[in-house]
Amino acid sequence: MQAQCPQTAARAGLLHTAHGMIETPVFMPVGTQGTVKALTPRDLEQDLDARIILANTYHLFLRPGHQQIERLGGLHQFMAWP
Repeated sequence: MQAQCPQTAARAGLLHTAHGMIETPVFMPVGTQGTVKALTPRDLEQDLDARIILANTYHLFLRPGHQQIERLGGLHQFMAWP
């Protein structure tokens, strides 16, 4: 947590991941099954400036399965995320 507004409880912070830091609040598109419908990873990163995508691990566990994602090199490779 970097800052908090006492009047509104709004917060700003940094999210540290294995792939870098992300400032919050942040626009986070939802790619339930590893893809954001109708948008490519390039569209998301370059045109929408998306730095993170929310994927639903339950749905990915059901299909294609964690073994398949692991075989493909992890979630970033599976999604073709930069």
